[in-house]
Amino acid sequence: MLKDKILLFVSLIIPVILQAQITGVVKESVYGDVKPLYGVNIYWKNTGIGTTTDENGYYRIHKPPDNNRLIFSFVGYGNDTIVVTKAQKEINVILQNAELLDEVVIGERRASTFYSRIEPISVQTITFEELCRSACCNLSESFETNASVDASYSDAATGARQIRLLGLSGKYVQLMTENIPNLYGLGQVYGLTFIPGSWLESIHISKGTASVINGYDAITGQINVEYRKPAESEKLFINQFFSSSGLIESDIQTSLKLNDKWSTMLYAHTDFDLIEHDNNNNGFMDMPTMEKYIFFNRWDYFHNNFTARFGVKYLDETRKSGQIGHIYNDILTPKNLYGIFINTERLDAFYKMGYTFPGKEYQSIAMVSNFIYHDQNSYYGLKTYDAQQLSGYLNLMWQSAFAENLGHKYNFGTTLKYEDYTETLNDSLMEFTEIVPGAYFQYTANFIDNLHFIVGLRADSHNQFGMLYTPRLHFKYDVNHHIILRASAGKGYRYSSVLAENSFLLASSRNIVIDRGLNLEEAWNYGLNIGFHFHVNNRDMNINAEFYRTEFINQIVADFEDVGKVHFYNLDGESFSNVYQLEANYNIFKGFDITGAFRYNDVKQNIGGELLEVPLTSRYRGLLTGSYKTPQEKWQFDFTAQFNGGGRIPSTAGNPEQYRIAEKFEAFNIYNAQITKYFKNLDIYAGAENILNFVQSHPIIAAEEPFGDYFDSSLIWGPVFGRKFYLGLRYRID
Repeated sequence: MLKDKILLFVSLIIPVILQAQITGVVKESVYGDVKPLYGVNIYWKNTGIGTTTDENGYYRIHKPPDNNRLIFSFVGYGNDTIVVTKAQKEINVILQNAELLDEVVIGERRASTFYSRIEPISVQTITFEELCRSACCNLSESFETNASVDASYSDAATGARQIRLLGLSGKYVQLMTENIPNLYGLGQVYGLTFIPGSWLESIHISKGTASVINGYDAITGQINVEYRKPAESEKLFINQFFSSSGLIESDIQTSLKLNDKWSTMLYAHTDFDLIEHDNNNNGFMDMPTMEKYIFFNRWDYFHNNFTARFGVKYLDETRKSGQIGHIYNDILTPKNLYGIFINTERLDAFYKMGYTFPGKEYQSIAMVSNFIYHDQNSYYGLKTYDAQQLSGYLNLMWQSAFAENLGHKYNFGTTLKYEDYTETLNDSLMEFTEIVPGAYFQYTANFIDNLHFIVGLRADSHNQFGMLYTPRLHFKYDVNHHIILRASAGKGYRYSSVLAENSFLLASSRNIVIDRGLNLEEAWNYGLNIGFHFHVNNRDMNINAEFYRTEFINQIVADFEDVGKVHFYNLDGESFSNVYQLEANYNIFKGFDITGAFRYNDVKQNIGGELLEVPLTSRYRGLLTGSYKTPQEKWQFDFTAQFNGGGRIPSTAGNPEQYRIAEKFEAFNIYNAQITKYFKNLDIYAGAENILNFVQSHPIIAAEEPFGDYFDSSLIWGPVFGRKFYLGLRYRID
């Protein structure tokens, strides 16, 4: 009886629509090289039934009984309709030189950054073509043309990079590589430079609360990195880069398809930055010198309905900074000047598998696992800091559909997260272990009346903090073919490994004070997004307006208000971030695209009993980019302007007068440009960053007395290195 009631209940609340299926692959032909095209929107005209192509260009969509017009939509190409006959079960599409099949001629350039029009979650995709528009040496430099993500230096001495999303530090973003959580803990500080830009196939940015499938960590959003895959990559790809700062970077990638089932790819990366610069004459290097070696080997297996992917990545990096003339690896003493030495070894290994049941393509099982070993040996002046992190991650998941209706899918699964930290600061030993088993359920609904939503809940049992419940909701409504409304709400948690995530603060005379009994950080995030897609003079214009609010229940406050220390403690009072953003892109004429954006940040936190602006955060940011590719696609010209608003600087009134700085910074602008020449198998590019040579004045306080009481390299709000020229080439054998 109970079973019958459940079946009756399900049948009443979930409409069962038995429909025929259309499948196919969408590809793109560039210079005769045919590759799968990711992210193409496909939907039936005047309905809410739609899908997108996956990383292999594959799509599957149910056909409603009373509709035969299938629309293929990709930003920059316009919307194109194919009339589907009753007998058709498979439709394959090839985009070639601005043509879709033989029916529609399109003269527009394909957008290299776009928002999905189908997914309930607002996801922005940055393609490899977009990354090639600037000197994208690593992940930290991949967002120079992006309006949502800011990238800057954490301090003026170590070269540590950080990103900001929704006005908050990148530690509140869940960083993932191919949907595996990564780059947290010890990887948080320098990890953005551990992923070479030329290895990336695409970057996917989702702001606000994220899916419950990948954990409870995402508070302000997710950034997922997809590496280039062996099945779609060139047999040989070489990237060589030279910079006026002294950076020499080399990348080699080789892919091999062994047979119809197996393919493999080997990535090798080195960079050397060995010139000591002191352009501001303060005795300290403006940027650290560096040696880095990264090797990555992956294997992909496809056979019938089974897929497996696994790989191993190894990194060895040494960065040196501090006063020019310091003798490294010598006895740490003030007589040897002030030196910074950081050596990192890191090993990542992953395994992923999935099986789709024959005849039930909506039903699958999958497993995702990851292992990380991270070892850092370092010193900052007279302070030594050695740390190890051992991480394990396992996610077992099941996907199916209610009553075999693809409009009503569900996922459930179980996860296990293991983290072990061992840190030694001078003679103090600190250890912490996280063991977090969890389970989740997520329901995805697509209704014919253009209403789509995702609702998810996960429960995790933390060995230190007890049960954690994470609800999340995403809503999408297609007002019409030109307007899309999205909303989201959800909760997130994160454990803060304070010293590991802030080790760059050791390059300072500030004492690091960490209260006992720090809690998990916990916050709600709410978002509203409206997308407009329409034609102006027969060319696509896309406008995206959004508002996100992050509201903390608890946060670990980093208090810099006392010049003698940085104090970490649990939040007592309010902490929130309100972010408003407007972004538009338009194809002015054939080959010429522009993007303009403006974002306002209202970020405040209760610090020392007073609600203050979060320091070193710009109140606004504007972006203007232009890109022109000549009609024969032989030349490309790119320009980027970043407009950064002013903000608050923690007070230095407690310092002697000569070591005091202003309590606010003014607005500043950064301009970059690049020219690319395309040959058949070779691209040559040259450019300039920070063209007007803007740098923050006096980035290091008391640089002449680094062993004194007032030395501080942490109050950074702008560039610490000036104008930079670069030259590079990309060579490929298909």
